[in-house]
Amino acid sequence: MTERADGFTLDEIVSRFGGELIGDGNLRISQVATLEKAGPADFSFLANPKYCKQLKTSRAGAVVLSSANAPDCPLPCIVSDNPYAYYARVAQLLNPSWREASGIHPKAVVETILDPSVSVGAGTCVGKDVRIGKASVIGPGCIIGEGVAMGEQARLYGNVTIYPGCLIGARAIIHSGAVIGADGFGIAREADGSWTKIPQIGRVIIGDDVEIGANTTIDRGALDDTMIEDGVKLDNQIQIGHNVRVGANTAMAGCVGVAGSARIGKRCTIGGGAIILGHLTVADDVNISAATLVTKSISQPGSYTGAMPFEAHRDWLRNAAQMRHLDEMAKRIRELETRLAQLEKKS
Repeated sequence: MTERADGFTLDEIVSRFGGELIGDGNLRISQVATLEKAGPADFSFLANPKYCKQLKTSRAGAVVLSSANAPDCPLPCIVSDNPYAYYARVAQLLNPSWREASGIHPKAVVETILDPSVSVGAGTCVGKDVRIGKASVIGPGCIIGEGVAMGEQARLYGNVTIYPGCLIGARAIIHSGAVIGADGFGIAREADGSWTKIPQIGRVIIGDDVEIGANTTIDRGALDDTMIEDGVKLDNQIQIGHNVRVGANTAMAGCVGVAGSARIGKRCTIGGGAIILGHLTVADDVNISAATLVTKSISQPGSYTGAMPFEAHRDWLRNAAQMRHLDEMAKRIRELETRLAQLEKKS
């Protein structure tokens, strides 16, 4: 998309993304903002009912919301089945990614022939036999090892390291400090207690439209490849162990740890700080709450929560409610035991 300094009218937005427009289609929008902070040229959204009060006092130019909230909206609005996703598309339209000039910086070291449309920043090192797709951007200070292949329109921010032989899909976004393809934690214990390193001879294969957060690490496979399928979104500071497979369109929040050879299904969500032990399988469409410790495989879709151990979210809520009253329950049990002992003496 091409950036336009004067923004877009609501009619133009609806023609691109659909939805039902209620209000003046000629209203021009130049930026996005929250309901609380928005001004007359801003586009906002209502996805959570608890913010309905802000809708009544908002100064936004227009808002996207669900059909249930449309009758009470005092502003021009677009009705959508998924207001938050609609807002995301409008935000992309109004805030296109910065495109660096193509070409290789004089202070970069490139040992392969790249398409003229590729941009390579200062201090970056590109090894032999590397293939980088058209219109890709490699930021400053990156290290791209021998034999790496990367799809079109990929973007690496500064100081990303891609180890040799890894494959990166089209339109991948990899943020600063990420390390792709380092050795997995493969060691064997000897009889004397010392450790012998097991060579990690697999690769990391990353699909199309994947985003990888800052300082996230994805280990190469020990024998088979570590696989990150299309559309996966990984937050900052995530650890993906060797031989892990993450299914398409799964999203993980910050500080998740996935141990080696785990299999994560498609369209899963994993909350921040969750831990998934190695060699487990998680089914498609599973939602794992923040800080949950997954110690056994999950075969059914649904929400799972807890760390002692994890369980179905509904069961965890019931048990957590009971835990608040453990002291009171223990006191009552002691009283009952005392009364029972007294009755036994009388009999």
